[in-house]
Amino acid sequence: MLQNRFIVNSAKVIAVLLIIYLTTKISFLLNPVVQMIHILLIPVIFSGFLYYALRPVVDYFADRKVKRWIAILFVYFIGAALVTMLGMVIWPLLQEQVVTLMNNLPSLIEGFRKQLDQLQHNRFLSMFGNSQSDWSNMLSGYLNTGVQSVTNYISQSVSAFTNFLLVASIVPIFVYYMLKEGGKLPGILLHFVPRRYRADSKVMLAEMDDALSGYIVGRVIITSILTVLLYIGFLIVGLPYSLLLAVISFVFNLIPYIGQFLGAVPCLIVAFIVSPTMALWVLLIIVVMQVTEANLIAPHVYGRRLDIHPLTTVLVLLIGGDILGIVGILAAIPIYMIFKILVQHIYRQFLEEKVEELVE
Repeated sequence: MLQNRFIVNSAKVIAVLLIIYLTTKISFLLNPVVQMIHILLIPVIFSGFLYYALRPVVDYFADRKVKRWIAILFVYFIGAALVTMLGMVIWPLLQEQVVTLMNNLPSLIEGFRKQLDQLQHNRFLSMFGNSQSDWSNMLSGYLNTGVQSVTNYISQSVSAFTNFLLVASIVPIFVYYMLKEGGKLPGILLHFVPRRYRADSKVMLAEMDDALSGYIVGRVIITSILTVLLYIGFLIVGLPYSLLLAVISFVFNLIPYIGQFLGAVPCLIVAFIVSPTMALWVLLIIVVMQVTEANLIAPHVYGRRLDIHPLTTVLVLLIGGDILGIVGILAAIPIYMIFKILVQHIYRQFLEEKVEELVE
C-alpha cells in the first residue's frame, strides 16, 4: 500500500517537473502574456491599495442610503479637492526644497566631510581609526556611493514613471469599478469552487479581505500621523528641508520595520551636516516618534491583526524588492498575508488530518 502510494506521488512530482520543463521550452509563446501582466501589474497594485484605502469612506456613505456610485464620485471629488489644495499649499514649498537640495548637493557633501574632520579631533573617536582620515574617508566614500546610487535610481525611476503615466489613467477606472462591484467578487469566485469547499472558501476570502483592509488602512493612518509629528518636530529644531525629509520618511515608513531606519538616514545626514548637535536632536525626535508609534498608535490601529514575525517581514521585503523594486517592497506584505491565509486553509482542509494520522 505504501509502495503504491509512493509510486503515485513520485509520478505526480515527475509530471509537474516535466510540465515546468516544457513550459521553459515554449517561453517565447508566453512572452506577450508576461509583458501584458508586467504592464498591468503596477496599476493593479495601486488600484488595490486605493480600493482598500477608500472603501471605508464609500461604505460609510453607502450605509446611509447614498447610492454607491454617487458615494464613489463624491469621494473622488473630495479627494481631487484635497489633492488640489495640498498641491497649492505644499507643492511650491516642496518643489523649492527639492531644487535647493539638488543645487546645494556638492556643498552639502563638502559640509559633511568638514563635520567628519572636526570629529577626528575627538579623542574618543580617534581610538577607532589608524589615522585621522580613516573615519572621514570611509564615511565620505559611503556618502558618495549612496548619492550616486540614488541619482542613478532616480534617473531610472523617471523613465519608468514616464511609461507608467501612460497606464496610470486606468487606475481611477479600476478603482471605481472595484469600489462599485467589489462586494460581488467573493460570490463570483465561489462559483468556481466545489460546493463542499465553498463554506471554508468563503471564510478564507473574508479573512483575506479583513487582513488586507486592516493592514493597508492601518499603515496609511499610522504613517500619516507619524509624518505629521516628524514634520512638526523638524520645524521645532529648525532642520533644513524639513518638508522634503518628512515626505521621504512618509514613503519609507509605508514599509514596516526596515522603513523606519531607511527613512531616518537622510534626515540624520542633513542634520549632521548642520551640526552634530542637530543630528542628536533629530535622532531624539525620530526615536520618540518610533516609540510612540510602536507603543501607542500601532496597537490601537492594528490590534492583533498583523501577526507577522519581524524576521519574516524582512525576508519578504527583500524578496519583493528584488522582484519588483520599490513597488514589490510596498506590495510584499499584503501578498504574503494572502499567501499565508491560503496555505493555512489548504492545510486545514486537505492535510491536517493526514498529518495527524502519520504522527499518531
